[in-house]
Amino acid sequence: MSLTTESFLIGLIGDGVIPSLTPPMHEREGAAHGLLYLYRPIDIAALGLPAERVGELVTAARNLGYNGLNITHPCKQLVIEHLDEVDDDAARLGAVNTVVIEEGGRTVGHNTDWSGFLGAFRSGLPGAPLARVVQLGAGGAGSAVAYALLMAGVEHLSIVDVDAGRAETRAAELAAMFPGASVEGSTTAELAPLLKAADGVVHCTPTGMAAHPGTPFDTSLLDARQWVADIVYRPIETELVREARAAGCRVLDGGRMAVGQAVDAFRIFTGREPDAERMRAHFLELIELEAAQTAAAGAR
Repeated sequence: MSLTTESFLIGLIGDGVIPSLTPPMHEREGAAHGLLYLYRPIDIAALGLPAERVGELVTAARNLGYNGLNITHPCKQLVIEHLDEVDDDAARLGAVNTVVIEEGGRTVGHNTDWSGFLGAFRSGLPGAPLARVVQLGAGGAGSAVAYALLMAGVEHLSIVDVDAGRAETRAAELAAMFPGASVEGSTTAELAPLLKAADGVVHCTPTGMAAHPGTPFDTSLLDARQWVADIVYRPIETELVREARAAGCRVLDGGRMAVGQAVDAFRIFTGREPDAERMRAHFLELIELEAAQTAAAGAR
């Protein structure tokens, strides 16, 4: 018999989510807890639906008895108006990536992107100095990461983006939320001197992904006293991570954030405490299998 306290039906709404590694991570962790845990991608591209119809999908999930949903690009902002409640952190970020559907159908939005990065940062780079940090990228993921960095206690955060206006807007928003910290928006032309003075660097742009190879800046600017965090995880060993490690820097690979957000979402959905290291080990298995399959397909 499937009891509602021992079974979970979860979905992932977004564009191009069929290959996501989040469903298998959740399902295996659910099995480790003795739960019946079914997690399915709901791909708006495959369904031919625009992102603006995310509210209809939330309603359908509620009516079909789903326990929760993860929400990803391009629906994280759009979903908010369709929820009954949004927690304080998600409201401040203006983005929801985790929706709990309570008994009775009430929907509550959370954001585990920022908390996932924060947990990953604390466990992966313990004791990292936080006086001056440079972040590259002021997009959606960058907003969550910057929020996490300031929650971690960063004293001076420089947000660098190719769009100077976006960097300045994001910095102003965060400065209002964290009046005890210094937050500035900067252009890529100012990057070199900012990097030289930084204790750490966080990378939040697509550079380094398989489709966008390379490094986001000249890594000869790094030195061994610094730490470097990347949020790109396909591949897990980006050129930035590899070259930063070769320069003697402490590094945090992008897989840490990917697992971190899943860990926090699992906890929110189930009320159970997930094993973060077990989930990371499974994630690395999935990444390795994916790389092997891609290599085999290329060799045919």
